[in-house]
Amino acid sequence: MLAGHADSVPSEKCNVLNARRRVGTSTFRASCALFFVLFASLILQSQSGPVTSIASIESLIRSREYDQALQKTISALKESPNDYRLWTLEGIVFSIKGKNQEALSAFDKSLQLSPNYAPALKGEVQLLYQAQDKRAIPLLERILKADPNDETAHEMLAVSEARQSQCKVANTQFLLSAHAIDTHPNSLETYGNCLVQTGESQKAIPIFEQLVTLLPQRTYPKYDLAVVMVETKQYEAALKVLEPLLAVEPSDPDILSLASDAYEAVGETPKAVSLLRKAIVLSPATASYYNSFAELSLNHESFQVGIDMINAGLQRIPNNPSLYISRGLLFAQMAQYDRAEADFTTAEHMDSKLSITSYAIDLAELQKNNSANSLPQIRAQLKRHPDSALLHFLLAKLLSSSGSDADSKVPEEAIRSALLAVKLKPDLTEARDLLASMYSRSGQYDLAIEQCRLALQTNPSDETAIYHLIVALRHSGQTEQRNEIPALVKRISELQAASRKLETDRKRFTFVEQQTAPKQ
Repeated sequence: MLAGHADSVPSEKCNVLNARRRVGTSTFRASCALFFVLFASLILQSQSGPVTSIASIESLIRSREYDQALQKTISALKESPNDYRLWTLEGIVFSIKGKNQEALSAFDKSLQLSPNYAPALKGEVQLLYQAQDKRAIPLLERILKADPNDETAHEMLAVSEARQSQCKVANTQFLLSAHAIDTHPNSLETYGNCLVQTGESQKAIPIFEQLVTLLPQRTYPKYDLAVVMVETKQYEAALKVLEPLLAVEPSDPDILSLASDAYEAVGETPKAVSLLRKAIVLSPATASYYNSFAELSLNHESFQVGIDMINAGLQRIPNNPSLYISRGLLFAQMAQYDRAEADFTTAEHMDSKLSITSYAIDLAELQKNNSANSLPQIRAQLKRHPDSALLHFLLAKLLSSSGSDADSKVPEEAIRSALLAVKLKPDLTEARDLLASMYSRSGQYDLAIEQCRLALQTNPSDETAIYHLIVALRHSGQTEQRNEIPALVKRISELQAASRKLETDRKRFTFVEQQTAPKQ
């Protein structure tokens, strides 16, 4: 068995796996001295013939005389520099003394001499795993190749894969760890989160229920359980979990917001509104709460109430594009299309400042939106890669944003580049969205409508295309086309609601990890 978890000896926290609203601490504890003494025993048990020096070093480790053990190991290595057992012992002593780099070097040397020597493999894995170093993964796979029934190795591999966002692989490894994780909060939480991330939320419920049983006094397991129940539409069950939390922690805005979602789902809208208002008061700079209030207002046709709340939010966080989108939807429902269009345009302008870095071109100047410096770089790359749709799109993006916000004139080169991008890659919806924006700016609404419809054929959930289509149809001279607008507003409202839900759920799940410890 690999070194496992012991709950009796305190340890320091490791780095967070993800940022979390509330800190969920694990009960994992480490006893490194015991761990390495056990490894030393493995060394002795695996040998035949004279082992006097090794036995003496192990005795010193057991007696916690680490400096003497290290000196004796170094001395023995001078006489036997190719003895992988001695290098492993040196790694063990360095680890106990907190000199992890020296320990890793010693374990590496041992494995160079004997690549499958289990104590050295496990010693190095323990250090890399605690450091959240992905180099632990291939070593764990080697251990499991030798012993496929090592449940602790499966568990450590599962957590390591989850750290690399490989949740499907992690889920398989958690299953193979059998009941090893039942008393390990960090592993349970990581497993539950991975099940949610891979769309297996129903399977996550018993995992979080086990976490609640394991940590009955902690809030975060109950909260995470309620999140999954809301995700799987088990609203009554979620409220049974949340209502005691509301009594104990009435000032936690995340709990209030989640409970608001559940109460609205079961038809108790007054409670939902009341709780969401409290969440906004407690955390007035959290945009998602205002957007959730806007969603409630849309659902109950209380448009002006929603607008008033969004206005209050914009006073706190004026540069948040999602608030302008929410307000634009509310204005559109009231047929105030001028105001809706203005808000959509503002949101698009704000979002464009974040845009091009997401298309995998690692140019520092682009990240800064410094078109004066980035344009020559894009042009130089286009000379080398003239058939790159992405580069043509980036050039069009930079050219189209080079003027002032009030400038309606779009450079012809920008339109040519965007058209070439969609010719090279017809499903590049970002380029079609850009074309729609440029055509609208220049008053070519029929062409804008055409690009929007083509974008929506590729991606029916393209919210940007729907925004542009609403604007272009509004300016269209054809009544039949303008009659589409109410249906489009409803569609964008539904997409926004789904998007807010995904974002809220994503933020609700995250973990804090503590050191794991070995056991036999």
